Amino acid sequence: MERDMKELEACIGYTFADAALLQRALTHSSYANEQKGGRDGSNERLEFLGDSVLSLTVCSYLYNAYPALPEGRLTILRKNVVCQRALADYAAKIDLGSFLLLGRGEAKDGREKPKLLEDAFEALLGAMYLDSGDLARVAEFVLPFVREELAKTERELLPFEDYKTLLQQYVQQMPGEELRYETIGEKGPDNAKIFTVRVLINSNDFGTGVGSSKKEAEQRAAAEALKRYLPRL
Repeated sequence: MERDMKELEACIGYTFADAALLQRALTHSSYANEQKGGRDGSNERLEFLGDSVLSLTVCSYLYNAYPALPEGRLTILRKNVVCQRALADYAAKIDLGSFLLLGRGEAKDGREKPKLLEDAFEALLGAMYLDSGDLARVAEFVLPFVREELAKTERELLPFEDYKTLLQQYVQQMPGEELRYETIGEKGPDNAKIFTVRVLINSNDFGTGVGSSKKEAEQRAAAEALKRYLPRL
């Protein structure tokens, strides 16, 4: 059985000026059809809007949070944080399924369906945007979910062998900056040497790496340098 909408407002930290918008966001087409309102009374149009609101919010965040990442990497991150699984997880964290208005058939087992939760979460974002008229207010609500999801995946999506490339791409965005690697130590026998390399941007030391080859040491130094630019890496 669905719960009172005031409970949901308390959970999401937002009170709707237009309560009808929130009710529409929570109305599945199965319920709307049973109430003779047809699909026009469902959350489908709000879902359509919310999908775009979510995409713009997430893209803007990723663009600013990851200045060294190329377009392809940003696309991968975006897909991971707005996919059906992720959105269903966000919805579950606010127990959105228990607030939905569902038809008799859907009410039996629909409150935990990933597709239904995904759609309802997007509809909620669309309703919040229309009610507040403020993308920043939507971002305040949704970005904590996004950041938590990113923390699970960003290391997997930024493999070790890409650190030098990512650092190079970042430095190239700053005219006049020079990136170079310098070997500052070697130890061990010829067949088992350990190299220490530092990475310099102009004359500033931005990180040191140790590895069994110069290439590996350079990658580790680049990773350390990136941490100064992108602390979550």
